[in-house]
Amino acid sequence: MQADQILAQLNEQQREAVTSSGCNVMVVAGAGSGKTRVLVHRIAWLIGVDQVPPQNVFAVTFTNKAAKEMSSRVSEILGYESKGMWIGTFHGIAHRFLRLHWSDAGLDQNFQILDADDQLRQIKKIIKESSFDESRYPPKEITWFINSQKDLGLRPDKSKGKRGYEHYLEIYAAYEKLCRQNNLVDFGELLLRFFETLKNNKTLLEHYQNRFENILVDEFQDTNEIQYQIIKLLTGSSGNAFIVGDDDQSIYRWRGANPDSMPRFRNDFLDPRSIKLEQNYRSTKNILNAANSIISNNNGRLEKNLWTDEESGPLIKLHQNFDEYEEASNIIETIESKSGKLRLSDIAVLYRSNAQSRVIEEALIRKSIPYRVYGGFRFFDRAEVKDALAYLRLTQNVADDIAFERACSVPPKGIGAQTMDKVKNYARDEGLCLFLAADQLIQSKTLNNRATNSLAAFLGSLNETKKLITEQPLEKQFEIVIEQSKLIPHLKEKKTEQSATKIDNIMELINAAHGFRQPFDDDDLSPMQSFLAHAALESGENQASEWQESVQLMTMHSAKGLEFPLVFIAGMEDGLFPHTRSQLDPGGLEEERRLCYVAVTRSMKELYISYSSQRMLHGNMMSCQPSRFLYEIPNELIDDLSTEGLKPRVKKQRRTGGDSLLGKLVEHSSFGEGVVIAVEGDGDNKRVQVNFQSEGLKWLVLGYANLKIM
Repeated sequence: MQADQILAQLNEQQREAVTSSGCNVMVVAGAGSGKTRVLVHRIAWLIGVDQVPPQNVFAVTFTNKAAKEMSSRVSEILGYESKGMWIGTFHGIAHRFLRLHWSDAGLDQNFQILDADDQLRQIKKIIKESSFDESRYPPKEITWFINSQKDLGLRPDKSKGKRGYEHYLEIYAAYEKLCRQNNLVDFGELLLRFFETLKNNKTLLEHYQNRFENILVDEFQDTNEIQYQIIKLLTGSSGNAFIVGDDDQSIYRWRGANPDSMPRFRNDFLDPRSIKLEQNYRSTKNILNAANSIISNNNGRLEKNLWTDEESGPLIKLHQNFDEYEEASNIIETIESKSGKLRLSDIAVLYRSNAQSRVIEEALIRKSIPYRVYGGFRFFDRAEVKDALAYLRLTQNVADDIAFERACSVPPKGIGAQTMDKVKNYARDEGLCLFLAADQLIQSKTLNNRATNSLAAFLGSLNETKKLITEQPLEKQFEIVIEQSKLIPHLKEKKTEQSATKIDNIMELINAAHGFRQPFDDDDLSPMQSFLAHAALESGENQASEWQESVQLMTMHSAKGLEFPLVFIAGMEDGLFPHTRSQLDPGGLEEERRLCYVAVTRSMKELYISYSSQRMLHGNMMSCQPSRFLYEIPNELIDDLSTEGLKPRVKKQRRTGGDSLLGKLVEHSSFGEGVVIAVEGDGDNKRVQVNFQSEGLKWLVLGYANLKIM
């Protein structure tokens, strides 16, 4: 393949990155600078020019959709399909590895993937059986704790939870034991088991270190500790890691991502070469200058300055509103004014908190403007779909206790809670799965006749279903299993709009089976096993669908990776954005500023920013101050749309930075630590509103509060 074909339409820095050789490479790619293009062309260069065998390429992305697109684009550039590459998400690649090396990993060959909802159900069960109080040990919090420990690479015996977390570790240990007994692997376990298997098996590690001559990682700033260690382990002492990311877009610290991943790369990997991509192909100069100005206030970042050949474009529109209702009204009014100039899908409204969408949605409904909340319930996360998947999973593994319990309850089968408790207790005492425990209880006639008959009917139906699907194509298997499950007749009985929608979703699952194409790397799995693995791995991702023309509503976190000609950022007020919680958390304010940088750089042409003087929060109407991030945007980039009476006040605040107490961390003798989120009045009447960590929101007269500035 001709090198110039691969390098065509790349700028100088992109070409430098694509053609680099013989070293670890860190590509610092600013927003809209073409990082995906660089990764795709890098892989094409390795295979087409450097003659690297495809099976020696290991490339990681953060969504299955991105992985598929990357593979497709590489094939398009090369002019042929290049099979053998390991391209996928961390979880997808870990799953592939464990399917190949299940014995080395200490797993049964037919292990099942446990999704997030089923993991929570399992932890709830352990809490109940251990007689812990859910109010003291919330299942969701414990789930978060377990997942965070796995993200750090820690087993229960190695974890060091802070004081009061001893029972969390106890539940973690019980959960791990239960997963091992039932041959279940959750998302965190996929990565941890992948890492441990490589680390503890020198032969296997050397094999993959030698095989993967080139390791490429997208969105490196979003890696958590275990993902970082996997890449470090696979790279070994060689210089074959090619990572692409932007530390200024590290906004997932709350789910384990380490914002220091990219700075660490410079120290942990051998003689890394750093290449900056600073030319932006998305936004106007004014938008980029605003983004650069905001993010420059963060410390310890990898320096870069986005620029573009595009025109300056319109100034950033700033609008002060009386309250959130006026804010929504002004946003919708602006959207209406763009009718005929932009498609509705070219418009996005971004906000910090999901709760902000309600008022905006109401305003859109009143004006009959179609909209979509981006990132709602996903297909594989819908309850009725999970019900159907439970039956499908049981046909492959009767030892899947979570699927067994779910299938027992939906539709109702006359198997009550008492019966299930007896089955669970017997299973625990005898070390059996629920299916075998139920079968033995049936044979022993220990249960009453009604319970025995109900359980026998369910097990008999399941065994019959397994026979019926033998040697059938995948879609026919789905039809048979769903028919045998009686889920659709159960929903039809309710005769509601909601039940009709649920039926449609179950039928769509059959459609999915019709369209499913088993990946070539899943040859060792049956089509059904491959589909179930696909469903589990896809759970939590946005499903591809053809959207109607509609305004896109989304959180700033959801907006990452997207772009729109027209963007609104609503609720730019201190306490809301940056969020109050961030000011009580070391590193939190900088994370919020990175989030602001991401939000601003979603806009291609026009950017509107709005804030309100007051807003209903926690049932109280609160006075609001403009976000401190607004003060970080140069005045010459802003067109203030507020009334003449408000204009001088807003500009004065920008020059002075607002009240000196605003945003300060303070301590009160009775209420403890908190953050000042509002200031009003003068002299003896001056008072402050403080969001205390333990006591919530309080108004205090400054002269009598005796606040200590931290």
